Amino acid sequence: MAANNSNSGGDIDESLYSRQLYVLGHDAMRRMANSDILLSGLGGLGLEIAKNVILGGVKSITLHDTATCTLNDLASQFYLTESDIGKNRAVASCAQLAELNSYVRTHSYTGALTDEFLSQFRVIVLTNSDAVEQQRIGYFAHANNIALIIAETRGLFAKVFCDFGDKFTIYDQDGAQPVSTMIASITHDAQGVVTCLDETRHGFNDGDYVTFSEVQGMQELNGCQPIKINVLGPYTFSIGDTSQFEAYKSGGVATQVKMPKTISFKSLAEADKEPEFLISDFAKLDAPATLHVAFKALGCYINANRTLPRPWNNEDAQQFLQICQEIKSDVDEQLVLQFAKICAGNTCPLDAAIGGIVAQEVLKACSGKFTPIFQWFYYDALECLPAEPVTEADAQPLGTRYDAQIAIFGRKFQDQLADAKWFIVGAGAIGCELLKNFGMLGLGVGNGQIFVTDMDLIEKSNLNRQFLFRPHDVQKAKALTAADAIKRMNPDVKVTAYELRVGAETEKVFSEDFFGKLHGVANALDNVDARIYMDRKCIFNRIPLVETGTLGTMGNVQVIVPFATESYSSSQDPPEKSIPICTLKNFPNAIEHTLQWARDSFEGVFKQNAENAAQYISDPQFTERILKLPGIQPLEILESIKKALLDDKPKSFADCVEWARFHWEDQYANQIKQLLFNFPPEQVTSSGQPFWSGPKRCPEPLVFDVNEPMHLDYIYAGANLRAEVYGIPQVRDRQKIAELVQQVKVPEFKPRSGVKIETNEAAAAAAANNFDDGEVDQDRVDKILTELLKNADKSSKITPLEFEKDDDNNLHMDFIVACSNLRATNYKIPPADRHKSKLIAGKIIPAIATTTSVLSGLAVLEVIKLIAGHRDLPKFKNAFANLALPFLAFSEPLPAAKNKYYEKEWTLWDRFEVTGELSLQEFLNYFDEKEKLKITMLSQGVSMLYSFFMPKAKCAERLPLPMSEVVRRVSKRRIEPYERSLVFEICCNDIEGEDVEVPYVRYTLP
Repeated sequence: MAANNSNSGGDIDESLYSRQLYVLGHDAMRRMANSDILLSGLGGLGLEIAKNVILGGVKSITLHDTATCTLNDLASQFYLTESDIGKNRAVASCAQLAELNSYVRTHSYTGALTDEFLSQFRVIVLTNSDAVEQQRIGYFAHANNIALIIAETRGLFAKVFCDFGDKFTIYDQDGAQPVSTMIASITHDAQGVVTCLDETRHGFNDGDYVTFSEVQGMQELNGCQPIKINVLGPYTFSIGDTSQFEAYKSGGVATQVKMPKTISFKSLAEADKEPEFLISDFAKLDAPATLHVAFKALGCYINANRTLPRPWNNEDAQQFLQICQEIKSDVDEQLVLQFAKICAGNTCPLDAAIGGIVAQEVLKACSGKFTPIFQWFYYDALECLPAEPVTEADAQPLGTRYDAQIAIFGRKFQDQLADAKWFIVGAGAIGCELLKNFGMLGLGVGNGQIFVTDMDLIEKSNLNRQFLFRPHDVQKAKALTAADAIKRMNPDVKVTAYELRVGAETEKVFSEDFFGKLHGVANALDNVDARIYMDRKCIFNRIPLVETGTLGTMGNVQVIVPFATESYSSSQDPPEKSIPICTLKNFPNAIEHTLQWARDSFEGVFKQNAENAAQYISDPQFTERILKLPGIQPLEILESIKKALLDDKPKSFADCVEWARFHWEDQYANQIKQLLFNFPPEQVTSSGQPFWSGPKRCPEPLVFDVNEPMHLDYIYAGANLRAEVYGIPQVRDRQKIAELVQQVKVPEFKPRSGVKIETNEAAAAAAANNFDDGEVDQDRVDKILTELLKNADKSSKITPLEFEKDDDNNLHMDFIVACSNLRATNYKIPPADRHKSKLIAGKIIPAIATTTSVLSGLAVLEVIKLIAGHRDLPKFKNAFANLALPFLAFSEPLPAAKNKYYEKEWTLWDRFEVTGELSLQEFLNYFDEKEKLKITMLSQGVSMLYSFFMPKAKCAERLPLPMSEVVRRVSKRRIEPYERSLVFEICCNDIEGEDVEVPYVRYTLP
């Protein structure tokens, strides 16, 4: 048995597995790191499974195969090349798979799968075994408590079977964060009814288990064993008899507890008798039963003929149908015939999708994390077939790497793929998968091309999901590196890579001409703004867009078809809930609040104030600009500059330590003392209720102790970051810093009367608005400006810090963790470790390779439909997945909403086409005469070019001007040579004088 990599065991490499750890957790990852996997069959599907399992971080994987590489394998087995033809597939793939993760022992094995050999594994995956071998191994695995997964892809059909044994324990069924809720009351009776605070929905389900903390009075509940609840309503639930407990007084938090669940799987033989199917497409409810028969019949056909049915051969298809009918009389004949005609083929995106699903099942079997498939899953993507039926002649092989694909789609479609031009936006995890799938399809290898852009550099945390990158690629450009990797997989591929973001600033490159030559766009983005921008570009250029997104084990694919579907921007997720200002400033009650406060502190102290000071030094116009800002903003900014350059400017590292110590005292002692001076612990409201109750936690000031690690953590990180801002050499010796901080004399603080502290959100928001609306003290402004002009050292070097969560040596997260946990200590909030703090403060999107593989594969199946020329909505499938449940669902895209003016219907895909050059007056007349529309307002971007309320003199000045000149004058920008047209938004009245909604105008420049 050949082996690669020997690293195993030890601690989890959090810098590598960072994003995956937020999906699976440390316990599940440790169980995976102790699991040995056997994968038999290294075709395209087997490779995809192996890739994702290795990236996931199991202990070892043994790659087994007895088959040698053929030309057909090259359609989807991206680690094989023509030079590998005739070699064992497992042996030829092993080295490249091993490169994916040095922590996973990767072996190849070409011998027999004996019982003795099988007994060493935790999970066995079969992708290329006949029915006899499946039954033998199935019996052995079930009897020996070894998880078994069988997976196959044939043409556009797929099968997955899972048997994890008689007693399989699921430790977390869905992976969702445990829900918690604050308590308003608990009845002292047989039902024990818990009511949530301020009518907040508790989010529990009937039968959930909860435990309690911070309950005043009914002490028996604090830290109790998990209690099963009965949900009575959205705000109440029952915990059973509390009559023997102390009476409830106040407070408390109820937190969901994930309880282990044991399920029993049937063996392969038993499950085959009465199969239970996971349904994914409710438009094809009867398909799984027929496909169950078809996959079984395929083995019989091969045994009888020693080969697969010939592609698109009617005679073979009829023989296959007969075998199916002998197994079960009432099968879907058309589905069976279609299965026979394409089952000899293979395509990479289907292997990617199914490979991701199966790999996730492997990780479930290792870890007990998430709910497994129970027990059969069937899938087909027949909508991908060309609209014009493929003939047997058109499906004949050409002696190329695409022959297995031609067996499904025909030669004509392969030519269409070769001539396609598609733009992949983003070369991260999704982008890497899209590139691989495009490359293996042969997209753009003829007169077409693939374009890809990404402005980011590769980081270590990317390597766990972005499989085209290796450790030696860290800090290289993602797009260029990914493009090179794809060219190595398929030398035919033509890829042009850019290191650019998409946006207004790069329209010189991604111009109207650029989009005009594209056949479609595939988004692989991680932010909404860029998605909306690309959505608008695709609408304007009337080209298809396939949108893919993932979040942990969840993901979706949306296909946007010109003149048919709604766009990405037609519907949007609700905005994230923001934390109220007064909660952040004075009344936090959750670790999320203290972490946001810590982030704000970092941004204010190490970035914004430093940025203001740096700009004052380097930009002569900076002062002039800030003096034009509204309200008290000029004074606030000048005060921060004065502190940064004069009052608090450090000259040595000891000064930085002193600053950190003073800052500590202000944040965790003085501000809390002032708050308690205003609102003492015994304070009551006007209604007689305790002020410090419900979500308001009564804080306690901290007393600095150099021997408290968290106290010194803050000084250590804060002082070093301060030193970095001012270019002072850092000191990374904790003992030295401890000695310095003990020399700092901290003045005594006395709370002041008259300090106003807002206690509700409306008042806090109003106070924040005064920042923009308040009156500025001009004398104070002038005094500061004079002091700065006289005393500020313009040669000072100040470097604002950009928060970077993934660099463990820069002390950014050290500061955030200490800053947050100290405030949590003030308010008796349970602290968060570095791992959780990074997730929340860094706004990390949890991610795992399996989800990316599934959703990217499904996205490229939609691309195939678009290239095939399909435009009928029922052919397309928006996809929604949650691999944890497991849940996979498909729906027809929604049609574009229809609008109307007069008797003309229009959608977001329609527009007025006007060819210039016209004067503004001619433009208005054009719509008045041709469309019977009177323009009341006309804008371009954010510039208002014309309106019915415009002053007469200004209107008279603009009306004779050419439209392009109006744009230049009003927007104060030049029209670039690459701009072929302008977009105008218009508001109109009809002939009755009523407002009507109309499309935008595309004004083509001469």
